[in-house]
Amino acid sequence: MNDALPSIEPSTVVEGPPRRVALHTLGCKLNYAETSAIGERFRRQGYSLVEFGAPSEVILINSCTVTEGADRECRQLVRRALRANPNAFVIVTGCYAQLQPEEIASIDGVDLVLGTAEKFRVFELERDFRKREVPRVEVAEVAGSDFGPAFTGTGDVRTRAFLKVQDGCDYSCAFCTIPRARGASRSQPVADAVRQARELVASGYREIVLTGVNVGEFGRKEGTSLRSLLEALHEVDGLRRLRISSIEPNLITDEIIDLASRSDRIAPHFHVPLQSGSNRVLGMMRRRYRAEVYRDRIERIFAALPSAGIGADVIVGFPGEGAAEFGETVEFIESLPVSYLHVFTYSERRQTPAAAFKGVVPVEERRRRTGTLRVLSERKSAAFAMRWLGTICPVLFEGVEREGMVEGWTDNYVRVAMPFDPALCGTVAPVRLESFDGRVVQGTVVH
Repeated sequence: MNDALPSIEPSTVVEGPPRRVALHTLGCKLNYAETSAIGERFRRQGYSLVEFGAPSEVILINSCTVTEGADRECRQLVRRALRANPNAFVIVTGCYAQLQPEEIASIDGVDLVLGTAEKFRVFELERDFRKREVPRVEVAEVAGSDFGPAFTGTGDVRTRAFLKVQDGCDYSCAFCTIPRARGASRSQPVADAVRQARELVASGYREIVLTGVNVGEFGRKEGTSLRSLLEALHEVDGLRRLRISSIEPNLITDEIIDLASRSDRIAPHFHVPLQSGSNRVLGMMRRRYRAEVYRDRIERIFAALPSAGIGADVIVGFPGEGAAEFGETVEFIESLPVSYLHVFTYSERRQTPAAAFKGVVPVEERRRRTGTLRVLSERKSAAFAMRWLGTICPVLFEGVEREGMVEGWTDNYVRVAMPFDPALCGTVAPVRLESFDGRVVQGTVVH
C-alpha cells in the first residue's frame, strides 16, 4: 500500500462525450492486475487512460480493505479526485466496495459502487457515465465460481508483469475479511495461465509474477498444483524470470523448493507471511502453522537456495499479544535469515472474530511495536544487500528514468541503481554490486 496519497491539482472541465479514464489501485499485486484488466476494457471502448489526478471524465478506484487505513485512504482519494475533477463519474470497486458498499455510496460524489464480480462487468452495468444524484450500487454475494482473469505490466515499460492465477481463500484467519470479499479459493486452468504468459512475453515482458489471494492453493480443487503450474510456465520460450508474489509457509512443499533450486528462471525469492513468531498468537489468529513449521520451511529454502531473498508479513498488536509474545516475535525474526519485512499494525475489522477478542493492545503500543519491527526490517534489508557487494548478479532493469538513474532488481530481490542508459531498459545485465546507500545498491555492468 502506498504511504502517501497522489498529489492532485484542480483541472478544467472538458465538454463532449467522455473519453478519458483515470485508474487508481490500493492494496495488493492482485488488485493491480485486475485494475489493468479493467483498464483494457476501457481502452477497447475507445477511452484513453490518463494519470490519476489528470483531467478525466471517469475515475475508477480499485479499493482494499486489509486495514482501516486502506478504507480511510480510499475515502480520501475519492474526495481529492473530486476536488480536481468535480464533474467526473466516480466508480469505486474492490474489496472495500464488496464489504461496505453503503459506506462508500454515502461519500458525496460517488456514482457507482461495484462488487468483486461486478468490477469486470462495468460496461454491462453502465453506459452513459453521467453524474448521478443517487449512487448506483451493484454488489452481489461472491459466489466463488467466477474467476475474472487478469494480467498486467507494472507500468515500467514492459519489464515485469503480474499474472493472476488464483483468487479467493478457504482459510479462516481471525483477523481477515478477504474470504468474505473475494469468496472461496479457485484457480484458472494451467493452459490459460501458459497462454497468457506467452502473450506477455510476446509483448516484451521479461519477468512474470504469479499473483492471487492464496497462490499456494493453486489448482487444489482443479486436480493440479502450483508445482505443475511452475513447471509448465518454466517452458515458456523467452521468459527470463518467474516469481511467486507470496506463499503461505504450510504450502511451500519440498517439490517447489527443489524445482526452484534447479531452475534458471524461477527467482530465488520467496515472500512468506509469518504474522507472529509466537505460537500462542498464531493459535489465536487461527493460522494453519506454528513457528516451528515456519522455521523449517525457511531453513529448507536456504539449504537448497543459499542466495535466496526472503520477505515476511508481520502483524503487530493483535489482541492478546502481550510484551512477552511480541518479544518472541522479535527474537524469532532476528534468528532467521529474513531479508525484509512488511509490517502491519493490527486494526479491528468489522465482522471478524478478532474484533471481539479480549486483550486489546493500546493503539500507541501497537505503533511502538510497529516502529521496532520496521527498524529491524531496515537492518535486515541492509545486511542482505551488503552481503552481495563485490559479487556479479543479474539485474533486470526497468524502463523509467528516475533523477538520472535507471533501477532494477536482482533475481533475489536486491534493488540496484545505475546512471541512466536507455540501452539497459528492459534488459537483464550482469552487474558488479559495489556500494549500498541505505536504499539501493550501486554497481557497474560487466561486459
